[in-house]
Amino acid sequence: MYEIMIQNILSPVVLFFVLGLFAALVKSDLKFPSALSETLSIFLLVAIGLKGGIELSKYSLGEVISPVIGTLFLGSILPIVTLLLLKTIKIDKKNAIALAATYGSVSIVTYGAAISFLDQIGTTYEGFMNAMVVLMESPAIIVSLVLLKIMEQKKSEAHVFSSKTVAFTSPLTTWIDKEVLKEALFGKSILLLLGALLIGLVAGEQALPTVQPLFIDLYGSVLILFLLSMGLTAGARLPEVRKHGLQLFLFGIIMPVVGGILGVLVGTVIGLSLGGITLMGVLAGSASYIAAPAALRTSVPDANPSIYLGLALGITFPFNLLIGIPLYYQLAQWFISF
Repeated sequence: MYEIMIQNILSPVVLFFVLGLFAALVKSDLKFPSALSETLSIFLLVAIGLKGGIELSKYSLGEVISPVIGTLFLGSILPIVTLLLLKTIKIDKKNAIALAATYGSVSIVTYGAAISFLDQIGTTYEGFMNAMVVLMESPAIIVSLVLLKIMEQKKSEAHVFSSKTVAFTSPLTTWIDKEVLKEALFGKSILLLLGALLIGLVAGEQALPTVQPLFIDLYGSVLILFLLSMGLTAGARLPEVRKHGLQLFLFGIIMPVVGGILGVLVGTVIGLSLGGITLMGVLAGSASYIAAPAALRTSVPDANPSIYLGLALGITFPFNLLIGIPLYYQLAQWFISF
């Protein structure tokens, strides 16, 4: 595992992230134009979606149903796991829910780095895993908002709660603002991923001559530029995380490991390959800083962005990039050998 970690750390993708992180910490004047960062983000979302759709066109529904169920399960259970871990930290309800949505959803860029890692070490994976990224974006956000409503209305006479049943007198659409549902299901990142996925699925392999020169061949190079930008952003967020103490810092490391173990376990149970299990671990161990924050700004405005964004970008993202990805790969190897 040590050799794999060193190989990952010395890859250009990680080194450029470290360069951006260093530039932010020494307060360099290096900056990325916001329009360029946005363009790079759009490129990565479209590339992952197209590649997933083209690969998905090769599989039948029966071959992907188990991964779909496993992904939806992870997206639904991870917010609950997050809240249970946060019970050991003195943190208010709104920020706890924000962290639950953030850590239940997925980081597209971490997933992209994991693909680069697998390609570098020559490990194959199921092409439909790119489609699982899309599926895991929304469930955690929706589940977290439902949990918030349950917590807020726990003492209400209109709702009856017990260890076995929960009775609701209001439909789900009255619990969550329609704009929040719209953001969770049709926000920019999800719309681009899902749209590109469907286009790739419909076009199939005949689309390769058109999309490969830009979206496949140049993917690694664009990812390097984007991670340089992410390094600058993460470095700027680190001081905000330090304000909230050691316990929150440790949560930003422990939670991805817990999520990664759950993801690897689910991937093993549904029979994925070594690469597929690793990616399932990466999906479960990453934290969103695109889709989830966009929804949280509307639904939980009282939550502090410096906590959920600072932790996801300043702690969990670098941890996964340096240690988490090779760790999930090693865990996948151990689980397969059992």
